[in-house]
Amino acid sequence: MRHNLEPLPIDPANPTGVLGDLEDAIAGRRSLLPVPAHDSARATLLTTSQRAGRPIDAETALVVSTSGSTGTPKGAQLTAGNLVSSADATHQFLGGEGQWLLALPAHHIAGLQVLVRSLIAGVDPLQIDLTHGFDITDFARAAGQLAHTGERTYTSLAPMQLAKAMDSLEGIEALQLFDAILVGGAALNPQLARSAEKMQINVVTTYGSSETAGGCVYDGRPIPGTKVRLQEGRIHLGGPMIAHGYRNHPGHEAFAEPGWFATSDAGFIEDRRLTVTGRLDAVIDSGGLKLQPEVLEQAMLSIPGVTGACVVGIPDPRLGQAIVAAYTGAASPGEVITGLDHLPRWQLPKELKRLAELPLTGPGKVDRQGIEKLF
Repeated sequence: MRHNLEPLPIDPANPTGVLGDLEDAIAGRRSLLPVPAHDSARATLLTTSQRAGRPIDAETALVVSTSGSTGTPKGAQLTAGNLVSSADATHQFLGGEGQWLLALPAHHIAGLQVLVRSLIAGVDPLQIDLTHGFDITDFARAAGQLAHTGERTYTSLAPMQLAKAMDSLEGIEALQLFDAILVGGAALNPQLARSAEKMQINVVTTYGSSETAGGCVYDGRPIPGTKVRLQEGRIHLGGPMIAHGYRNHPGHEAFAEPGWFATSDAGFIEDRRLTVTGRLDAVIDSGGLKLQPEVLEQAMLSIPGVTGACVVGIPDPRLGQAIVAAYTGAASPGEVITGLDHLPRWQLPKELKRLAELPLTGPGKVDRQGIEKLF
């Protein structure tokens, strides 16, 4: 049986308006391609690249795009089984179903899964309007409304949203109301994680992607049904939530083994806990020495006064690639370099820029190519 793939425009002012459409998709009645209603250029790119309006296997409930900054995004083909197994596993890990607050763009997998989990739990999620960004007062009001239900309450945030909320008493008190706050999409600032713990804010770090129907490793541990293995340092994820390949890249090597997804990330497992060290394609080769930029970024984020960091390599006639970095926060460039004194000298940035904010490609995802252009 075949469906025609339908574009599903999602309005940031009313993302829960698509709940009925998602219910149809999970029931096998439609195959949908979520697109941002407020970004016509992105919507056009997705509808064209994912062949909207053309036939697709009826088993595919959603085609969810990856959030690459350049080139053609890939579309993960997610079945109802993928989505439901992920939602069920999340609730098992967290201790039960509950009320959800949608505070992320719902055309991305993290936001979509808030809606799917709510459907599975049989509850109507609350939402906040993201048309003009993440507003703390709106977030706090919604958190208070959920708390009054007396049920378990959850939300998902990007690391930058968590940091913004923790900048004010209003935001902190709102965060403390949730039984769990899923935080993913990018590495969490270790200073922020420690502060959240001290303030009794229950942050659960997540690792996953569109290809895995969202986060499938929480606080370094696989959620029920998820399998994790390493092959030559590359992280492979398996389980019932793994997508059935890409819509626009059939036969892609990442899905060479059924039920498994070969990520582009490196990592290691210690005491049954997965640590992600960074993307394999982001490694910087400087003078024959290789640096995983995320390692230096974590070192920068541990420095007081640094709230965001991005490390990239740029062409250098002598070294091949020179290590450079951009960051946000009140720390001066001198304070940042001093804070990195414990590292080998070759790992220190050859150039450092302080920015008002880091460019993004999606919720919490820094645009590395945008950073490269700054240098």
